[in-house]
Amino acid sequence: MRLRVLGFLATVPFLSVGIRTSAQEASPDVIMGGGTVPGTGGLNRIIETGNIDVFVSDPNNEPFAGTAVVTLIRLSGQVYRQGALDQEGSVRFNNVALSEYNVQVVAPAFERAVKHVDLSGKPLMRVTIVLRPEEGIDASSALSLAMLKPKAQKEIAKAMAALREEKPEAARSHLDAANRVAPNHAEVIYLYGVYSSQLKQLNEARTYWTQALTLNPRHARALLSLGELSMQNKKYDEALDYGNRAVQADSGSWRAHALLAEVHLWQGSREESIKEAERALELGHGQAATIQPWLARALAERGERERAIGVLDGYVHDHPGDLAAKADLDRLRQPPVSMSVSGPAGANEAEMKATSLNEAVLGGIGDSAWRPPEIDESIPPIEPGATCALDEVVQKAGKQMEELVRNVDRFTATEAVTHEAINKKGVPSIPETAKFDYMVSIQAFKSGFLNVEEYRQRKNASAGFPDSVMVNGLPAMVLVFHPRFAPNYAITCEGLSRLNGQLAWQVHFQQRKDRPNQLRSYKLGPDGPAYPVAVKGRAWIGADAYEILRMETDLVSPLPEIRLTADHIAVEYGPVVFRKGRTKMWLPRTAEVFYDWKGRRVHRQHRFSNYLLFSVDDKQKISAPKGEESAALPGAAKSN
Repeated sequence: MRLRVLGFLATVPFLSVGIRTSAQEASPDVIMGGGTVPGTGGLNRIIETGNIDVFVSDPNNEPFAGTAVVTLIRLSGQVYRQGALDQEGSVRFNNVALSEYNVQVVAPAFERAVKHVDLSGKPLMRVTIVLRPEEGIDASSALSLAMLKPKAQKEIAKAMAALREEKPEAARSHLDAANRVAPNHAEVIYLYGVYSSQLKQLNEARTYWTQALTLNPRHARALLSLGELSMQNKKYDEALDYGNRAVQADSGSWRAHALLAEVHLWQGSREESIKEAERALELGHGQAATIQPWLARALAERGERERAIGVLDGYVHDHPGDLAAKADLDRLRQPPVSMSVSGPAGANEAEMKATSLNEAVLGGIGDSAWRPPEIDESIPPIEPGATCALDEVVQKAGKQMEELVRNVDRFTATEAVTHEAINKKGVPSIPETAKFDYMVSIQAFKSGFLNVEEYRQRKNASAGFPDSVMVNGLPAMVLVFHPRFAPNYAITCEGLSRLNGQLAWQVHFQQRKDRPNQLRSYKLGPDGPAYPVAVKGRAWIGADAYEILRMETDLVSPLPEIRLTADHIAVEYGPVVFRKGRTKMWLPRTAEVFYDWKGRRVHRQHRFSNYLLFSVDDKQKISAPKGEESAALPGAAKSN
């Protein structure tokens, strides 16, 4: 049974949000005698208040010096206040209504921490919260990540997501971007090693991981990855050294103890192997299941045959596809025979192979379906204990849409499109590509009528790029939240989530049957009839400034009139800033479209760059912020 941890990736939530300072706390309802009196609902009376001091420490009991959001939450789940830590790792919430609250701390690379406080009858409450690293990441790496600039955190998060999906090519650009912002950072160098390992360039991976240890000698995942490489090369003494160092760097890592269990069993140190395997199972619980076959073999060698059968039987029940473990179990159940285990169990290398930890951590790239799951098939994870004020979220998102319409006359961009046809088996064709000069015009009339028009002029294209189908309507998607159109949708708030390192309100919307469909329609040919179509979707709205960060939509139901059975659109938005002045607009960055029309399945990717924005007043030029690339949008829609 082979236990592999090559290029292990932790699931690390990265954080990059606007945080109010204590001087920027929520405006009070009433001010009496110079003091802030929140929660009075405008009543002209004095409410007794107190203060809450929050101190946040790192795992070494030192003041936390990284970026963190500290939130005071009512027991109902409503967000009451937010604050940022000072240089001493503290934040004070002044003039807080005397009640019970949950204090929540969210920081990149650390577990979300929550502590209950009761301010009833107390003028001052002091709270200490100790942050713990996320599962699979050591304390030193977590602290190092937390100190990075938000831009680097975002790029690292995107790189890790791509590597977990085994898409090294997609990860490379994000790693390069992170390295430009944070050159020679141990975490970035380590991820370059994971990237190389996925390309089967193990010598380069070793070089990167060794360099990461030079920058951070206690980088546990680099130690684990190097230990696994040593195991592959049967350098057991070297692997033992890396395993011991990994335990010293992160004593709570079940993977480090699992590596030691494997090394000790290969070296014939049965008792040490059992001890390390049991410790790995204790720390990792279900995640450490892959160590059970090793423990069973060590127990069998020690003569504890029945216990070995029990351990292996449970494992095989949960992992029926592990044929090597099943063969071991069958042998154990036969009448007692000598089962010498001088490299585990006398099994050959093929029998020793098991599901790698790398695969268990990264997971697959999803099911074989040609398009993503529909919006309502599942709800993305949300943070427990935080509910949003739906009316406020929709209202503030709507104001952003009004500002967009008010400030923008038209914008141009370079649009890069990749087109793939999907056959009946779900296999994509060779990608065809094209580039366009792209312009969007937004007009608002005094009657409240809005008009969004799109124009394209092809610059170049591969020979097989189809001209017969064009994807329009992506810029109009966000107008779902414009006050003119929002009443046409049933909107619910699912909770607070994380998206690309930012906290965002996760909102579901669906076209109402009793309201007109004014945003989305499909048209066959320039002079053909238009077919209004109802859509449902999900939006992620920034928790700090209420900008639309991402939207996904699906059809409420197919359109048999035009044989449109599926149309899934996902758009990501990013900031574009005026060079003159400081106006920042959020415009499409990347987009994907999956549609099934007349039995033809198509996947398109759009990417926008080189923005030129014309405002109603100034006609000023703007560009994407340095290091950012605006992206493209998928969708077949026309705004009215």
